[in-house]
Amino acid sequence: MGMLEPLSEHACFGGVQGFYQHASQEIGLPMRFSVYLPPQAVQGKVPALLYLAGLTCTEETFMIKAGAQRVAAELGLALITPDTSPRGANVAGESENWDFGVGAGFYLDATEAPWSTHYRMESYLIAELIPLLARELAVDSRRLGIFGHSMGGHGALTLALRHPGLFKSVSAFAPICAPTQCPWGVKAFAGYLGSDDTARWAEHDACALMRSRPVAPYPAGILIDQGLADRFLPVQLNPHLFELACAKAGQPLTLRRHAGYDHGYYFISTFMADHLEHHAQRLV
Repeated sequence: MGMLEPLSEHACFGGVQGFYQHASQEIGLPMRFSVYLPPQAVQGKVPALLYLAGLTCTEETFMIKAGAQRVAAELGLALITPDTSPRGANVAGESENWDFGVGAGFYLDATEAPWSTHYRMESYLIAELIPLLARELAVDSRRLGIFGHSMGGHGALTLALRHPGLFKSVSAFAPICAPTQCPWGVKAFAGYLGSDDTARWAEHDACALMRSRPVAPYPAGILIDQGLADRFLPVQLNPHLFELACAKAGQPLTLRRHAGYDHGYYFISTFMADHLEHHAQRLV
């Protein structure tokens, strides 16, 4: 595991907003990420939320746009945001599309060449970044929640369902709920996982994962917010399918639909405090 290298640190609501880089063994390249440590971190390890950003975003997007630090400081929550893909893999075509390749890692481990060498976001987060932060910063990996937006909402739901012992709470903003049934997901999964074995796709589809669970994995509930003026809602997001999957699994779900709100960070920032409270109730 590459050592944590601070790029910049800023006082913020009594805590510290930091941007960091390290040499990732899982990815095989330098990776950047950001961490907000609340003022309570001076006293000892604090519960943390892993936030997964959407297509085209970086490790900076959430920390700049979401307005989360003030409430996180009040609640005593650390915030962690990784980048959305490897950078500098130099795979042919990786920068040609905004919804595949750079900025579009989909939080899974690619199995298809040439993507499988560096595009290993799931193993990076689970096996490397979280242990690194638990070792190097005042982050309590036993009290860890996960949330995200759009592609990152997909990542939050799927990683929460794939690693329920690691994450104690989960929420999402406008997540891609059924990637095997929408253009974004089909494109990404065909590229990263191959088009021959679509059974492998289901292992990274929140609806399929929820349907396969014998008992409700998060009995304290999952929170999802969705804007009804979101231009991606009709074709890409499919929250109603996740709602059905949760009902079948007996999984408590709060799915809130908001008239007038779109897909961006004005929507996310509006409901950010609710999500931080949701996690704090389960982690603090």
